[in-house]
Amino acid sequence: MSSKLPQLPDVPATRFCGDLRSKKFFLLDGLPAEESDFLDPSGHCWCYHTQQPIGPDGGHVGPQECGSGRGCYRSALSQPT
Repeated sequence: MSSKLPQLPDVPATRFCGDLRSKKFFLLDGLPAEESDFLDPSGHCWCYHTQQPIGPDGGHVGPQECGSGRGCYRSALSQPT
């Protein structure tokens, strides 16, 4: 008797912090894959934790800045804290 594991849906890779937000972010049907998924003409982004354009580490928030090399980074695939 062989048991099969259920198929998981394809999850696109994302390099952006799971706490990065913008107006455009809320219109997505999935995870953001490109900078353009965040940026509208205003270019305004904010951190979920601080609710400001400055992250918990004091650094500027944006698609180019909020990646895995940052101390406050959280993978978009992990559970929010």
